[in-house]
Amino acid sequence: MRMNDQEYFRSCIAKERHLAQLLGHQHIEECYESAGTLWDNAQALPQWTRDWQACGPLMTHYGLSVSFGQAPGLAGEPSFASIGSTVVQFADHPTRDRAVMYGIVKELIIQLEHGQARQAA
Repeated sequence: MRMNDQEYFRSCIAKERHLAQLLGHQHIEECYESAGTLWDNAQALPQWTRDWQACGPLMTHYGLSVSFGQAPGLAGEPSFASIGSTVVQFADHPTRDRAVMYGIVKELIIQLEHGQARQAA
């Protein structure tokens, strides 16, 4: 079930903030209008769940791959994406791109929390 736009935006910011903390940024300003600012050198919090220029380097740096699939019995376009152990349903996100970016961030958080994240060679 898809949440409203404001709830979705806040869930994206929460994932980005969580990932930033796991990557070592401990001082993040609470600022939803601009989606947060890292206190370290006053950098903008990367928009990993909302911008391919921020999300793409996560994929290449950590060697994450995406595969697409369909629910059983459906023909045509894919209905979900798998990134590691994370599966994101396209229907739960505003666009397929946003679903995949959200899934990449979610999977990387899981890997970092469980000590499984490895940088690609």
